[in-house]
Amino acid sequence: MMQRRAVRIRAKRTWLAASGLAIACVALSGLAVSEALLAQESLLPPGFDNPPPKPAPQRTAAPAPARNPAATPRPAASSSPAGAPTAAAPVAGVTAVPVIQSVPDATAAVPSGGISDEALLNSIDPELLAKLIESATPKSDIPAAGQRSLARVGVVDESDGGFPVLSTYYLNGAYVEGVVGKMRGRFVSRWGHILARRVLASRLATPVGMNGADWAAMRAQLLLRMGEAEAARAMVQSVDSGDFTPALEDAAFASFVATADPVGLCPITALTASRRAGAQWDLVRAICSSFASEGSNGMAQLDRALRRADGNKIDILLAQKFAGAASNTRRAVKVEWDGVDALTPWSIGLSFATGIEPPAELRNKAGAAYALLASRAPMLPVKARAAAADAAAARGVLSGAAMVDLYSQLYGERDAGDAAPDEWARRAETLRTAYVGQAQDERLDAIRTLWGDGSDPERAFSGLVLTSRAAARVIPAEGLSTSAAPLIASMLTAGLDRNALKWAPFCPVGSEAWGLLVLANPGRATVIGAEGLTAFANEDDSEDSLRSQFLLAGLMGLERVDPAAARDFAGKVNADVARQTRWTRAIESAAASNNTALVALLAAFGMQGDRWDRMTPLHLYHIVSALHRVGLDGEARMIAAEAVSRV
Repeated sequence: MMQRRAVRIRAKRTWLAASGLAIACVALSGLAVSEALLAQESLLPPGFDNPPPKPAPQRTAAPAPARNPAATPRPAASSSPAGAPTAAAPVAGVTAVPVIQSVPDATAAVPSGGISDEALLNSIDPELLAKLIESATPKSDIPAAGQRSLARVGVVDESDGGFPVLSTYYLNGAYVEGVVGKMRGRFVSRWGHILARRVLASRLATPVGMNGADWAAMRAQLLLRMGEAEAARAMVQSVDSGDFTPALEDAAFASFVATADPVGLCPITALTASRRAGAQWDLVRAICSSFASEGSNGMAQLDRALRRADGNKIDILLAQKFAGAASNTRRAVKVEWDGVDALTPWSIGLSFATGIEPPAELRNKAGAAYALLASRAPMLPVKARAAAADAAAARGVLSGAAMVDLYSQLYGERDAGDAAPDEWARRAETLRTAYVGQAQDERLDAIRTLWGDGSDPERAFSGLVLTSRAAARVIPAEGLSTSAAPLIASMLTAGLDRNALKWAPFCPVGSEAWGLLVLANPGRATVIGAEGLTAFANEDDSEDSLRSQFLLAGLMGLERVDPAAARDFAGKVNADVARQTRWTRAIESAAASNNTALVALLAAFGMQGDRWDRMTPLHLYHIVSALHRVGLDGEARMIAAEAVSRV
């Protein structure tokens, strides 16, 4: 009996020891797992896995134990400084229930003496609140990483043929504004127009004290006055829409309208120009509403404008017709030109956008303001563009290659089956003969036909531009010396100076062709003496020997004339090239500092005018001299030769 009891006691002790060992193993394994878990890197942001600080112990009397544990209320969870609830202490005999913290109500009273969000908003002045909201509204639809700097503004980079970017870096903004802002956009020289367009479109540093957006606006407005609507639009688009100033908004308005694209103004009207006042800005907003899937709203705005007579009736009708293309209203808008006295930039641009050609009377009255835009409007008929091309080519808006492309389209339409070729079809066929005629006499006769009789100087010079490369195909000969001068002048409109030099053996000293070649020669080293100048003056039939004065001014600017002979000849032809003015001092100073962009701008400033007889030898000398000194020798030679050929 005693033996059995001892066995049971030993077995019990063995079981207890085993149980303790198992519990110890579980504890050790749990400890190892805990250490492994603690050794892992936390995926929470810094600070989220730190335990909240323990609250300071409160010296309060312990509550009396509840008689009914099941009815004992749970203590409320205290909030940590970080806002995370702290679990309540467990109560004996009660199963723990997770605490869910409710979202605070903004309108609920704050017991700690604070103020609710709604009360805080109500306490702010409404005007101040509106300003705060407006200041927080983004002014640009371009991400910050993609926004462009206003330190350098322009289209054509120096590597693509533009002017050096730092040419305007140290210039005073007010001075540059006085030069660019006062130019009317009409230059006597076609090459002067081309030079001005190149410098205005270049990517240049913003002058001192000037906003980059205003620097772009100033150049875009001058390009518009020159008839270069596409270049002006590109200049406007070189600035992010969120950086627009009122001046650039005005330039953008004129540029997009001139290029028949009022929808291009929609991003601007949604950002910086959202509150611009004016009847035409209201028309643009209505058009933008129509193209933003709000056709009925946009047409309703235009209807109200028509009833209130806000602006010209023709402008509103054209806006309705353009906006109707984006709506589903299926409304027919009849555009009537009765009562319209003159074309405005809006009526020209919107008529192009809707495919309407204004009446001939209004087109003729508008003159170059219409022709310069119509010549490059692709939505117009080819013949309408050809009728406007003469003015554009004579001024420099269209090149000779662009003119040939235009006439090629005319010739293609003739092949399409015109029964009775009109004037434009005949001109296109004549141009084809000028280029590909079998006999040289046939080609030369076609070239002379395109030149015309000279009764219209603008069209006659446009004919020289049109036939520039056809003239280069004419083989020089002794019997063609009488046609050498216009053929050389035609080649020089396209800068074909080396082709023109082939005529040098057939041009006697003192002839007009000789004068053109001594100016246009890119590598001439021999200076001209008194004999050549006197022979040229004897053949000069221009009024007041203006052609001889221009020849002398050009040769002096290019440093191709003997100084003593130049002084004597200047006295004979009354050429004053020694007088000093504020402009001559400015362009000489710019040339001395080798500032090519400023020289080009001042040269364009000195070439303003409608006809070459408004140019003086003084201005021509300083223009050619300054361009030659800063490395713009090609432009200097072409401008000097053009002056002699167009008097």
